[in-house]
Amino acid sequence: MGFQPHFMGMVIDSKNQIVAPDQVLPPNLFVLPVNHAVVFPTLMAPIMVQVPRFIATVEESISRQRIIGLLIHKTGEVSENTQTSDLYTTGVVVKVLKRFKLPDGSVNILVHSIKRFKAKNFISEQPHFIAQAEYLEEFTEKSTDMDALSRSVIASVKKLSETNPFFTDEMRMAMINAPHPGVVSDIVAFALALPREDAQVFLETTSVKERFEKLLVFLQKEQNVSDLQKKIQGDVNGKISTMQREFFLKEQLKVIKKELGIEEEGKDKNKRSFAERIESAGMTEEAKKVALEELEKFETLSESSPEYNISRNYLETICSLPWSNETQDNLDLGHAQSVLDEDHYGLNKVKDRIIEFLAVRKLNPKSPKGSIICLVGPPGVGKTSVGKSIAKTMGRSFYRFSLGGMRDEAEIKGHRRTYIGALPGKFIQAMKRAGTKNPVIMLDEIDKLGNSFQGDPASALLEVLDSEQNSQFLDHYLDLHYDLSKVLFVATANNLSTIPAPLLDRMEIIEIPGYTLEEKEEIASRYVIPKVLESNGLKPNQIRIEKAALKKIMNDYAREPGLRVLQQMIEKIARKAVAQIVRGMDRGQAQRPIWIHVDDLHEYLGNKRFYNELAERVTSPGVVTGLAWTAMGGDILFIEAASLPGIGNLKLTGQMGEVMTESAAIAWTFVKKKILKGKTHKPEFFKENDFHLHIPAGAIPKDGPSAGVTMAAALYSLITNRKSKQRVAMTGELSLIGKVLPVGGIKEKILAAKRAGVTTIIMPKLNEKDLNEVPKSALKDLEIHYVSHVDEVLDLVLEEPAKIVAKKETATSRILKKKSKKVAVTKSKRLSRYSEKRS
Repeated sequence: MGFQPHFMGMVIDSKNQIVAPDQVLPPNLFVLPVNHAVVFPTLMAPIMVQVPRFIATVEESISRQRIIGLLIHKTGEVSENTQTSDLYTTGVVVKVLKRFKLPDGSVNILVHSIKRFKAKNFISEQPHFIAQAEYLEEFTEKSTDMDALSRSVIASVKKLSETNPFFTDEMRMAMINAPHPGVVSDIVAFALALPREDAQVFLETTSVKERFEKLLVFLQKEQNVSDLQKKIQGDVNGKISTMQREFFLKEQLKVIKKELGIEEEGKDKNKRSFAERIESAGMTEEAKKVALEELEKFETLSESSPEYNISRNYLETICSLPWSNETQDNLDLGHAQSVLDEDHYGLNKVKDRIIEFLAVRKLNPKSPKGSIICLVGPPGVGKTSVGKSIAKTMGRSFYRFSLGGMRDEAEIKGHRRTYIGALPGKFIQAMKRAGTKNPVIMLDEIDKLGNSFQGDPASALLEVLDSEQNSQFLDHYLDLHYDLSKVLFVATANNLSTIPAPLLDRMEIIEIPGYTLEEKEEIASRYVIPKVLESNGLKPNQIRIEKAALKKIMNDYAREPGLRVLQQMIEKIARKAVAQIVRGMDRGQAQRPIWIHVDDLHEYLGNKRFYNELAERVTSPGVVTGLAWTAMGGDILFIEAASLPGIGNLKLTGQMGEVMTESAAIAWTFVKKKILKGKTHKPEFFKENDFHLHIPAGAIPKDGPSAGVTMAAALYSLITNRKSKQRVAMTGELSLIGKVLPVGGIKEKILAAKRAGVTTIIMPKLNEKDLNEVPKSALKDLEIHYVSHVDEVLDLVLEEPAKIVAKKETATSRILKKKSKKVAVTKSKRLSRYSEKRS
């Protein structure tokens, strides 16, 4: 409950005298708690009563003498639970002049304040607050000090009335007609709208002199605030006047320049330029509306304003986007095929997909959707260069950016303009730089996206790479919908396992496996060597690399699925050749073609990086060769097993992952079961020995189930003491009952085996269909066995036990003969000594 803190006036008769209400005041008062400052004596004010309990108190007082006491609540929160202890004890007694009932049930009353009172004690709290009242009399001292204080107060009020809206003419008239100084002090205090605590202290002060002293302090504070407010208002008006003056002068200067034919500069030129660009950009209705609104805002900004550059950059971005500019696709399939063949050797899957895309566009030119292609393969196979060739084939503009290491969602969706230095996202920047609405955008290294507390960029890409959503792509910086549906997105990756499934589902996956040696030789001759010679300033007739040397480089120095290391090796040769040519020129020697032979590679490239590991590693039982797939392509791996006295534990080393560790456990269980079933070893053999399974290159993490049969073969080879055959490698997942299950990466594994010199490959029967994707040149001179059970693997990979047994028997017989000779000699010596003693 409270009242509005403004002056309502006093009851004045025709002679300008204050009309006092009935002075007969009851000894006991109904008490009404109020939230705000009090209505000082002789004044009128409205009070809103909303609590039902105290509405009843008002109604009860009206039915009697209309006299009620007002006490301020100490915290200003009047409710049904208000207690008498929550109220101050000093207040005012008022007379209810009018009562208005409102539709919501609350009551608005107009009261006339009569006198100060003090609640000595409460004689009732239910249903109404009833207090025993002590009416307070104020005393006024007639003295010179009092006159001085009164005049000071009046002078301060007069000065303050110029700026303070509370000091109205009506209030000044009431002060003039006040019967005594006490009324003047109450009127001024009411007009100042003092805070609750100050108003209560002022109400409890009965000495008029003390009240005037307090008023002077309050008036001085109010005057200081008013002066400061006046100063601020003056400064603002001055700035506005200056801006208006500058505006009129600039307008006049613009007219003068126009008359003189002088070109516009600065902001005026920008405004005109932006307006023309907005009209000619071909924006959507939504974008044009936002751009024009931003231009109106830009026109009102001063060049010194911080908002000026922010608004200018936004307009520059929105006007630079290709809203309607679109290139015409070259749909000639023959031309496309010739360009793709000219730029790349092989890569038939990618070429077929581009031809299909162009064919669909030719039959359905209005097809609005672009495509999202993901090229997956090891490094150096030409994934990035394929994107450039696609753009060249179709006659589209090309833009590439890398997603590797990106950790902030705002890199994709843009920053909101509330931030300093805000920028649009990568895709809006790509469209701006491409200059057309249907470019080819390459998303390089999409499998290397990161995430952090700043968001997940992979999740932000879901909208971009969804053909059903990207027509309404919303960038946070633009805060507008932009159409990306006509863009051809080409993503590249080395490993699909790190790409989230929802993102992977939105892309068409095209695998680009590693090259065969024949393909690498062809690509090196057609593309790599001419490119390297040109970049190093060499002509084709200045240096020649014979084919045998090129093959030697690929086998001993650049044994990789791609061509990146091969190019580095050829660049190294080219640089040394350039140095050799320049030295000859300095000496005045005639230039002769430099031939690179096999015997020259050590001079140009140093020691070879790769060698035939199979002959050096597979030399004893317990060592077998497996095939593996990595993000870098296929590779061979050696699995080694060893035994030593112990208690039957199996130790695994070589940074095996969780899946590979489980495969090792399955292999160990199967081998133990097979050995015990064959009864070649007693059960105590496994209790008295520990076994160690290791995969070299321990610094490299390894995982996957495809080494299951290889680990089983290594353990079986160790226990049966049967050595693995040379140049035999295998792959396949092993089940607990010995079944060989299919695995992936068959093409990459075969190419790796071919590079390593493997001649026999063992693989699951169910992977036989995957050989359709392997080039016939890679299968040449390879013997491939398809197996369904691990027993078949063991028979194929391990040497015949009879040979080993025969060798063992020969060695053993020799040892036994030596021992028997020693025993015979020892016995004869003992007998001779015994006979000598007897004699």
